[in-house]
Amino acid sequence: MVKYRESLNNAGVSKIDEDFLKATAKGLGPSIYLPDASMVSCSDQTELDRVKNNYLIKKLGMTDSSKLDDAIKAVCNQMGSSNRTKYRVVFYYLLSENLGNRP
Repeated sequence: MVKYRESLNNAGVSKIDEDFLKATAKGLGPSIYLPDASMVSCSDQTELDRVKNNYLIKKLGMTDSSKLDDAIKAVCNQMGSSNRTKYRVVFYYLLSENLGNRP
């Protein structure tokens, strides 16, 4: 959890909802321990489509729209293009915050 808090701080989040951060990590299950699955690649459109379909649409029940794509782009920008460790837990946390929608 320390690395997720640090990543959120680096993304400009000063007030972290610890319970929501833990719930986000728990919801991702053991995948957060696999190097490739634990990260999001903003340069891979297939990956971003997977985030939109599997997390935003299926898990959060949101409707597919350009608003979702805009939120994903905003989180990519917030985490920084030079940041090569975009943790999936942090990415999903920021997406949920950005869209005002938590599971």
